[in-house]
Amino acid sequence: MAKATKKQALGRGLSALLKDPENDIQSVADKNADKVIGNVVELEIDSIEVNPFQPRSNFNDESLQELASSIRELGIIQPITVRKLDFNKFQLVSGERRYRASKLVGLQTIPAYIRIANDQESLEMALVENIQRQDLDPIEIALSYQRLIDEIQLTQEKMSERVGKKRSTITNYLRLLKLDPIIQTGMRDGFLSMGHGRALVNVEKKKNQLALYEQVLARKLSVRETEQLVKELREGKKETPTATTEDTTKELPGYITKNVDAIKKHLAVKVAITSSASGKGKIVIPFHSKEEFQRLKKILSGD
Repeated sequence: MAKATKKQALGRGLSALLKDPENDIQSVADKNADKVIGNVVELEIDSIEVNPFQPRSNFNDESLQELASSIRELGIIQPITVRKLDFNKFQLVSGERRYRASKLVGLQTIPAYIRIANDQESLEMALVENIQRQDLDPIEIALSYQRLIDEIQLTQEKMSERVGKKRSTITNYLRLLKLDPIIQTGMRDGFLSMGHGRALVNVEKKKNQLALYEQVLARKLSVRETEQLVKELREGKKETPTATTEDTTKELPGYITKNVDAIKKHLAVKVAITSSASGKGKIVIPFHSKEEFQRLKKILSGD
């Protein structure tokens, strides 16, 4: 406990150093830079701005609330990483969920590692560090890889070294970006896995991709079953894939389209709905954790 208090006091001391105009550190060569750069410093949250290079775009509200509760009880266990912009001004490099959750709790300060980097270095750091996260969806990872190629001009070989992944793994992620945007959204929302996506990307025509995608959702097909459908289509055994054996219509009936937004709002998740010409249909409700499943169960059961 005494050790933790001493470390926190040190962080606050460094914070005071950063607020001294006579010690405005702009490079690693500046006086006192060695005391700040790479160390944990207690920074005012209002002095930190969100990173425009952040590759992650989805932040689950419930997950943020859970993290906020943890921070309220235990504090920040892992510091965020920032880069210095100007005098007492910083920008997030990684740790946006911790930053957002801390603001929800109402914290005035947050522990942070400080780095000095230009815009390109900041972008590369943000992309590489976020790729290592376990909770990014496959499309977010693929987009991060693509940005490293487009904006940092990294080759797949260099990228493999930088992120510690096999080149074949990187290639598999990048191929997902050839999927129809509707399917990409379905992957981001948890309606199908990366394995399903890797199977569907082997279908060249987007309309056929979408038809198979509808089958996967409506029939809850496994990755292996999806691969078999794709194989049959490519071998010419099926000229035009249909969404279901009951001739699922591509356009949903009016009574569904008028109420689908209300369902999504009530459940606070995105749902997938399919309907056949005979009037039968299915509603697929995704969940990403045991806690979210329990929350949905409560809503659906009226508890």
